[in-house]
Amino acid sequence: MNWKAVHDDDFAVPAHLPLADLTAELTTLLGDPDPHLRDELALTVLATWIDRGVYDDLLPGLGDGMAAGLRVGLGERGTDTVFRRSFSALVLASCIARDVSRPLVPGGKVLDWGDRIATWVLAERDVRGYVPGRGWAHAIAHGADALRVLARSPHLGAAELGIVLQVIGERVAAPVDGLWTNREADRLAQATVQVLRRDRVPFDVVERWVRTIGAPPPWHGQQLTLHRDPDLATGNIEAFLRALYLLLALGPRPPACRADLLLVLVEVLRALDPEFLGPASPPLR
Repeated sequence: MNWKAVHDDDFAVPAHLPLADLTAELTTLLGDPDPHLRDELALTVLATWIDRGVYDDLLPGLGDGMAAGLRVGLGERGTDTVFRRSFSALVLASCIARDVSRPLVPGGKVLDWGDRIATWVLAERDVRGYVPGRGWAHAIAHGADALRVLARSPHLGAAELGIVLQVIGERVAAPVDGLWTNREADRLAQATVQVLRRDRVPFDVVERWVRTIGAPPPWHGQQLTLHRDPDLATGNIEAFLRALYLLLALGPRPPACRADLLLVLVEVLRALDPEFLGPASPPLR
């Protein structure tokens, strides 16, 4: 199929081929190492067709297909299978967003998709951001985007939203071999704020969650022993908490808990980095 022609024709659905065949080809292209085919064509076409209602009668099946893509090659690092997983997450997020705007999917199905997204986010081992010659892999960022859209779903109550926070916290605090460099922390902070905007999770739960993230991980003391960069222990944690603070302080549509949570974040960030964020030094004379 000439997908550039579809793109140039304002994404009109080709009338001469079954939609099922077109969808199967687009799904395959989501895992293509060529960023033009994957990002600019396959992802854009699928997201546009979902938003325009092309899949409204088929949305549960399409979402299930994308959820299955989250398992392709899961556990691998440095291979091209990450593209299928990462971009399947974005299309699944589009399916959830369509259901938010126009209820089309049973609540149980959306919760099942949420469980699959959460499982993938925690299990993903290929955390590369930009891959030279292949474009964006960005699994952590795309996982954050999917969680952010999921948090908007009316099918999620207080318990489910609390689980989304737990998933974000576990991903942020997980041991890493390298720090995030492509705004993954910002995207996870956006997902967190979307959960908080629902005003369903009690503040005491949110406060405990932040303090748990900010506590030194049990493997922190191993860094110097293993001759590893000591910033690996808390670098992603600090980046996330700082991003969350900044988004709460300056971002749009702050949640009701904003003021109280900012105070908690200041306390936790100072404890994590007392040399940099401790008491102000006296002025020079």
